[in-house]
Parts: sequence; C-alpha cells; structure tokens
Amino acid sequence: MNLDEAAVGRLLDVEEVIAVVERALADFSDGKVVQPVRTMVPVAEHGAFLGVMPAYYADAAGNALGVKLVALYPRNEDIPTHHATILLFNPETGEPLVSMVGRRITEVRTAAASAVATKYLARPDASVLAIIGSGAQARSHLEALRLVRRFEDVRVWSPRHAEDFARRFGVRAASSAEEAVRGADVVVTATASETPVLSGEWLLPGTHVNAVGAPRPDWRELDDETLRRARIYVDSREAAFEESGDVLAAGQVFAEVGEVVGGTSPGRRSVEEVTLFKSLGMAAEDLAAARLIYHKAATRASCGDVEGPDR
Repeated sequence: MNLDEAAVGRLLDVEEVIAVVERALADFSDGKVVQPVRTMVPVAEHGAFLGVMPAYYADAAGNALGVKLVALYPRNEDIPTHHATILLFNPETGEPLVSMVGRRITEVRTAAASAVATKYLARPDASVLAIIGSGAQARSHLEALRLVRRFEDVRVWSPRHAEDFARRFGVRAASSAEEAVRGADVVVTATASETPVLSGEWLLPGTHVNAVGAPRPDWRELDDETLRRARIYVDSREAAFEESGDVLAAGQVFAEVGEVVGGTSPGRRSVEEVTLFKSLGMAAEDLAAARLIYHKAATRASCGDVEGPDR
C-alpha cells in the first residue's frame, strides 16, 4: 500500500494524533519502545541532514515496527524544509505494509507532542499564546494547542511572514519576538534559527514554553536565562543529551513528558513555575500516527472506498 500526501491529509485528525502520541510518549518512558537515537547524515554543502529513525514497540493497539526517513533542509524557501517517508512493516513477518509520505505526519505529531506537554505542564487558565516562527510548525502548533487550552489572544512573530500568518489564521502579528512573548502564558519557538530567539527576561512567572527548533547539538533557540529559569522536560533524555544544544547548555533535564503522563514524575508544581518542553521528535510518535493512518486506510480500502490509497 502507498499513501501519497493527499491521502495522508484526508486521514489525519489532529485530535486523534494527540491521543496516540500521548500514549506513545508514556510507552517510551515506560521502556516499551525499542528506539535508538536517530542517525543524522550531514549534507554539508546545503547545511542539511538526512535522518534515519527506526522503532519497534507493543501496546494495547498491537505491535508496531517501522522507520522514518526525513530530510531537513533549513535553507529551503519556496519548498518545505522537511521531507519524509514512513515505512511500516508487519512485526510478525517483516513484510512491508505501507509506505506513506511523512511530511504532514511530522508536522502534526510534533505539534501533538507539544499539545501533550501543554496539557500537563501549562497552567489550566493559560489564555495567551505566543508563537515565534510562521512556517509549517507554527501552523500545526496553533491548531493543536487550541485543542488543549482556550486562548483568547494569540500573537505571532517571525522575521518575514508574521503579517501573512496573522491574516491567514486570524491572530495578531507582533513587531518583535519580545512583544509577542511578554505577557504570554504559553510560548512556542518553531524556527530554523541556530542562535537563541527567546530571552528568559521576557517570560512571566508561570509560563510554559514548547521549544521545537534547534535539533542539533551546536544550535540554540533558547538563551541561558530561559534555561536557568525553567524546569526542563524532554521527549527522550538520551536523544536530548545527544542532539539538543539547548539541553547540553542547560546540563540537566528534570523529566521526560512520558513520565509525567505515566504518573512517575510530577508536572507543574506551582502557578509561578516556568516549565519548558524541549521537543526533538521521536520515531515512536511517527509510528503511532502512521499506524493510525494505516488502519484507517486499510478499513476504507476493504470497504471499496474509491478515494482510498494506491495499492
């Protein structure tokens, strides 16, 4: 079975992905997932990388075995910076089950992980959202975070496209990152920057930050003051200390979000605490979302859906 981007888009439901990613994060932290840290192959002349992300795990929905291949080209301007393919295999025989275009899955599962972190770590009364960035991850985060908190004010800033983003999604464009962040209850940094874009001096007590850019050990999105003030949560400790320049600069992680979901580590401890989720993305998240889509596609195909996947 092959699923192109249009087929994947028809089958994706953000709320459903949030639910399966929440379970995958908990399963990973509970040791139910076999998942090495991704292998990143540099493409130096383009400042790019090819990532290989395999995983295997078993949960109540059944076993899952697969791999995502993802190309990260941060300098792309007229085409997406990420391209991906996800392959699922039959975990009992090793037979290929499905190949699907993974770009949209990557966008949605990343935002879903941030939504899970926001659900458990942001103040229940959080009502102001600030987004630094205006690309695909900014869009997906706006959609996903609105499913776990009710935001009365959303501000966005980016160097080039904040006004266009604001008009398209009915939010407010800020004139600077500082203007967007000051007074916000939840902050998202979703940029391709290799140097800090968020200052800890701008953060109110009680703010929650989802940092989803800077996926390399020599890149940073967050300044030292942000790291000093925040209690840091990650998706994977092992990956964070290998891949995240922000976590390496901080030198410590409090917990994995999956541990909070599973009840083995505490979440927010007070209304004044600043919490930070440093997201790097995991194959377990991709497999959870891809398996959901595969089952939907297979059901539709068995019912003779003419809009179904290529087989």
